[in-house]
Amino acid sequence: MKTIGVGIIGYEVGRSWAAVAHVPALRALPDYEVVAVATTRRETAEAAARDIGLSMDAAFDDAVALTRDPRVDVVAVTVKVPHHRVLVSAALAAGKHVYCEWPLGNGLTEAEAMAAEAAAAGVHAAIGLQARLAPPVRQAKALIADGYVGEVLSTTLIGSGMQWGDTIDRPNAYIIDASHGATMLAIPFGHTIDALRHVLGDFASLSATMAIRQPEVTRVETGETLVKTADDQIAVSGVLQRGAIAAIHYRGGMPRGTGLLWEIQGTKGDLRLTAAGGHAQILDLTLTGARGGDRDLKPIAIDAASRWVPADLAGPAVNVAQVYARLARDIRDGTHETPGFAEAVETHRLLDAIERAARTGARIAA
Repeated sequence: MKTIGVGIIGYEVGRSWAAVAHVPALRALPDYEVVAVATTRRETAEAAARDIGLSMDAAFDDAVALTRDPRVDVVAVTVKVPHHRVLVSAALAAGKHVYCEWPLGNGLTEAEAMAAEAAAAGVHAAIGLQARLAPPVRQAKALIADGYVGEVLSTTLIGSGMQWGDTIDRPNAYIIDASHGATMLAIPFGHTIDALRHVLGDFASLSATMAIRQPEVTRVETGETLVKTADDQIAVSGVLQRGAIAAIHYRGGMPRGTGLLWEIQGTKGDLRLTAAGGHAQILDLTLTGARGGDRDLKPIAIDAASRWVPADLAGPAVNVAQVYARLARDIRDGTHETPGFAEAVETHRLLDAIERAARTGARIAA
């Protein structure tokens, strides 16, 4: 069958998520070909096309025009969160499959509306919740299903946001403004808690505390002081539907100690996932475990059922490629195994419950 043509909306040479993750992921998968790219200006669109290796007729300064190009089968939306809805809607209206980066919408209401549009369009709509498809996360899920830890008793997760501390650079300055929907709760916390609920199941109830502990942020290029309105401390405790106790704490800023530590305790064994920071969707995760009488955690190998992308692919592109590989199979076979907009809405609802619990001080049924 012919390759699946992907049109990417949002690309900055050398630094954007599309440049460092999407394009390397797509190049590693024989099912795909990048056929078009769109940015907001003609000169940056042409620079993006040259960087990818496309002809100038594949460079668009009008993203809606890209969605209508007959070469494009899948539209990848990789721009800032406030622009997701209009661009996804344009792609759906053009009858194209969509891969939208997470968060799906700027809040739950937008996400629900986008999911309804995708369902009505009858196309494949994938969400970039790639942490749940990270090979070590997939391996942990399989081990738990096979009884490695026995009954899950509890889970503890500590993560560092890496951003949302007391400094910020120009390209990331918009994330400290909560109104943009790219908060620590939405991005590193959201990706990672989606992986947690994918592995261990949903919350039955939860309570939460959120705060802005460093409201003043220094812009590194100029030294000017900016005001942060996005929470930089998030603590959640709750009970999962299968009875396990969960405790999660995310802290803004770069870690001096723990970057990411996710432990799963069971009646027969324990699993631990670690990384250099709290972005489980981006950073390399290490999986270790022990069971029975063994008291020392040991590395656990990742098998072929958990990683289905080329072995020589590395870095942030791996988890994105895992999503694209599943999406290609869904498009070819008519299946629906890729995380989609419906799953995105479920995670948006969980984040909304956490915000309500923090705002009211009440324990919330999730």
